[in-house]
Amino acid sequence: MSISLVIVEDLDEVREGLKNFLALSPDFQVLNTYKTAEQAVEAIPRLQPDIVIMDINLPGMNGIDCTRILKKKEIRTQFMMFTVYENDEKVFEALKAGATGYLLKNTGLIHIIESLKELYQGGSPMSANIARKLVNNFQQHSENETPYQIDLLSVRENEVLQLLAYGLLYKEIADQLGISTSTVRQHIHRIYEKLHVQNRTEAINKAYKKN
Repeated sequence: MSISLVIVEDLDEVREGLKNFLALSPDFQVLNTYKTAEQAVEAIPRLQPDIVIMDINLPGMNGIDCTRILKKKEIRTQFMMFTVYENDEKVFEALKAGATGYLLKNTGLIHIIESLKELYQGGSPMSANIARKLVNNFQQHSENETPYQIDLLSVRENEVLQLLAYGLLYKEIADQLGISTSTVRQHIHRIYEKLHVQNRTEAINKAYKKN
């Protein structure tokens, strides 16, 4: 497995540090890096990377608008927001723009690698406090409703979905439930099939959806 990446980050030390760290892993291939969204909008449709690691606060066009524009081009690329912003407005705006992952810049390097692999494999990794914001938001809009669609999901599938909502990675869910990572993947696959969704964010949204 070789996951192709593009990094869009204006701070030289962050951009180059992340590039050099990811280059140490045989699982990743950094195709290029860009300091501005304008450069990224022009180059990414041509490069077609598996994942773009996207900062939000960029000079000129911001990373959310850049993601929105690129998603409209119907490229297969997944977008991982990588930012210091954790306020609700930025989080939800980024997800609406098409991001399927959201990590804060204080995330540990090993966790970043695990999250990129999870995103590539169909997950929607998020920093734990970001996932909690999503859960809280759905709870606020789901009063008088059960939090998960337990009529569709088994008890174990509901447990897995709740841990996904809290931002845990597949291995962390496996450790928490005392099962293998492959079993976690099987549960998640069935959850997505039953809820007719394709990623973690859609699954949480569907589970808290008003009837």
